[in-house]
Amino acid sequence: MKIAIDAMGGDYAPKEIVAGVELSRDENPDIQYELFGITDEIKKYLKNDQNIVITQADEVIEMGEEPVRAIRKKKQSSLVLAAQSVSDGKNDAFFSAGNTGAVLAAGLFIIGRIKGIDRPGLTTTLPIVNGKPGMSDKFLMLDVGANADSKPLNLYQFAFMGKYYAQNVLNIENPRVGLLNNGTEPDKGDMLHKEVHELLAANKDLNFIGNVESRELLNGAADVVVTDGFTGNAALKSIEGTALSMLRLIKHGITDGGLRDKMGALLLKNVFGSIADQMDYSKYGGAMFLGLKAPVIKSHGASKAEIVKNSLAQIKTIHESGMISDLVDYVNDHQAELDAIKESVKNRK
Repeated sequence: MKIAIDAMGGDYAPKEIVAGVELSRDENPDIQYELFGITDEIKKYLKNDQNIVITQADEVIEMGEEPVRAIRKKKQSSLVLAAQSVSDGKNDAFFSAGNTGAVLAAGLFIIGRIKGIDRPGLTTTLPIVNGKPGMSDKFLMLDVGANADSKPLNLYQFAFMGKYYAQNVLNIENPRVGLLNNGTEPDKGDMLHKEVHELLAANKDLNFIGNVESRELLNGAADVVVTDGFTGNAALKSIEGTALSMLRLIKHGITDGGLRDKMGALLLKNVFGSIADQMDYSKYGGAMFLGLKAPVIKSHGASKAEIVKNSLAQIKTIHESGMISDLVDYVNDHQAELDAIKESVKNRK
């Protein structure tokens, strides 16, 4: 397979992007990597160009730029050229650690949506830290930021797209689908969530388990958690912030404590390491824009080489799984049903 990479996207680009690509290349000699960016800058950090091609891009889309305006104005940017190469069929997938909105806009306007999918959902994989025996050690949540405003049909589509990702990429058989809400009762939430609950409960292709609460997410409440982009992004940042705050509290408690505290921390060093590893969701790769015609993966702007490598491994798994073609077939087979739901939602207003 061939992967197009925005080498100039991210806080540590191109150094960490190039380093991550080389780590990935060393593990996957069957993959071809095309790096788009300022050639001289990329070559500074490239140790070995085996299976790596550099394509000059004269412009860079910065993190703070307005996404749609940026991709329309900067046609020769590394981000736009990488996305265009996927649209043209020269590459199979697109990776960037750059401007999230610009990556989404490039995915929508250059690579394009799967026919029948109204909006893509930004999808991330998170760890389950208190699961039961035989349960997966991770779960999927979408949307986590692609769409601030969502309609019932969007969340309905997120559910079956998430199901396909969980089955084909995370290898979870018959994944449990839950709707993120402020209570587990079927009648909880606003009108949007009540309507989505009704739609999901009526779909016999989904293993829908009902509403789930945010406090139970890391305990394995569901394998696929469906939500709107505003709520999902807030929940994700809350999880990240809580984890970081707890680690800081533990660290300060040890460093500010006496000799007994430091000795205790030394004895528990392996335990702390295990906890940190369990909470490290970056090992699963980046976030995927589900609903596009090709894999589009966005990693955190502060991504270092290891996260870039993991994101590229994620792309390989997605490509080899055939998930996107399966999803296209599902949408085509159920187009009449999706149209009927869309019409029923319109008639309720």
